[in-house]
Order: sequence, then structure tokens, then C-alpha cells
Amino acid sequence: MTKSNKKINVQDKIISIVTQNDQDYISLTDMVKTEDGEDHIRNWMRNRNTVEFIGLWETLHNPDFKPVEFDTFRKQAGLNSFNLTPRKWIEATNAIGIFSKSGRYGGTYAHKDIAFEFGSWISPMFKLLLIKEFQRLKEIETNQYNLEWNVKRILTKTNYQIHTDAIKNHIIPERNYNKDTEWLIYAEEADLLNVALFNCTAKDWREANKEHAEKGLNIRDFASINELVVLSNLENLNALMISQKIEKEERFKQLTIIGKSQLETLDGKDFIRSIERISEQTYLNIGDKKKE
Repeated sequence: MTKSNKKINVQDKIISIVTQNDQDYISLTDMVKTEDGEDHIRNWMRNRNTVEFIGLWETLHNPDFKPVEFDTFRKQAGLNSFNLTPRKWIEATNAIGIFSKSGRYGGTYAHKDIAFEFGSWISPMFKLLLIKEFQRLKEIETNQYNLEWNVKRILTKTNYQIHTDAIKNHIIPERNYNKDTEWLIYAEEADLLNVALFNCTAKDWREANKEHAEKGLNIRDFASINELVVLSNLENLNALMISQKIEKEERFKQLTIIGKSQLETLDGKDFIRSIERISEQTYLNIGDKKKE
């Protein structure tokens, strides 16, 4: 399946890049648009070195490649009568490294490995600039994905905070679990963590939120991102304390203190400030920036 089109500029040529089967394919047609076009591509494919290169690439990456047909082309390559087009190559060998595309972004496309080799045919300088621009595009994409992930995390955290504030004020039942410790005797380990972090047992929450409980939801489904992070930490700490044979009441006290402390630490972080724009296209998490 071919996905959305991207573009790079190499020596004033706007070159399209598409993604097919999670691999990047570069338009050979765009690379020679102001020159001989498809004739330039066919002349490149007539070359013996080209045939050997694209045949070797297919051998390494394509389990359905037809080596017998490839060998025939290789023997004929270099003869004056030899002619090879992308369509002829694809149909004869079942190649996947090159394909033709119709429509708005139509033309002949090649896997980036093959496209870089075609760049050498144009000129060594063109190849170097092509690789440089392609790498720049991938760096921008990576940083944009990081930015998108961070923004989604921020929005999720903010929305959850609004949501969980309302839950704490109106849904979570009021009860002093620290004063009334009778529940501890019969509490399961999951509820020990629930009360330490959310100040509510699963049973009490279900009784106060029957509509949500009937849908199979529980108190952890309404937790904020920060609370889920702390909950994971408390699970590990509780397992460690159990192995050390620490009594349940003491574990509850320690988990409550640790949970509160970690939440205060996380809630004090400004994740918006952790994203630094370092150029018009590139973003960097400031925590990952190496100090000079």
C-alpha cells in the first residue's frame, strides 16, 4: 500500500517520496524531469552495472525475485540491441525495488537504495545532495513524531487532570482509611495500592459509581497519566517490601507517603517547557540535548 507523498528539493528539482510497505521510494522521474526524462531512466537501466546492482538488491530483499530472468538480462546488458524499461524489468523478474505509479504523483519510483545509485548516474554531486536532503527529511520526521507524542501526552495529562479533579470532588467516596484501618486486615494487595494512591478501595468506588462499574470500568480507568506512572512504581515497591516480609500496615504507610511525594514531583513538572524548538523544522526534548 502506497502512503502519502513527501517532497525534497535537490538542485532546484522538487522530488517526490512515497512510502510503500513501510519503505521509502524516491521518484526517478522527478530526478530527471528537466533532462531526458524516462529516456534517461531507460538508458541507465541498459547499463550492465545497473542491471547487476538492481538484480543483487532484489536478491537480497525480494524472496519472490526470479533469478533466471535476471540472469538473462545480465547476459544481454551492454549489447547495442539491449533495451530495458522499468515495466519490462518488473514484469519479467517480479521486482519490488522499482515501480511505476499513475495519477497526481505518477512516474517511476525506486527504493531509496536504488534511487541513490541512480543519483550517481546523474552526477556524484547530485547523489551527495540527494542523500543529504533525504537524511534531513528523516530527521525532521523523527523530531515531529517526538513533538506530536509530547503534545499528545501534555493534552492527555491536562484533560485527565480536569477529569480526575471532578471525580475526586464528586465521585470518590469520603472515608478516612488512615484512621479506620480495619479494612487493611482483609484488603488485597491491589486495594492496598488503590487506597495508598487514590484514597479509595475498588469496592467503595464501584458502589459510588454503579453506572461506570456496570460498563466494566474501575477507578484506574479514570486515573491521570501521572497517577498511572506512580501506581506502577508503587507496585514494584510493594513487591519488594513483601519479599522483605514487611507487615501490611507498615507497607501501606510507606506506600502512601511515597505515592504522595511522587505525585507532587510529577505535578510540578512543566512538560511544555521541556520541548525546545531548535529550527523552523526541528524540535528537541531539552532533556535529551547534550551539553556542550
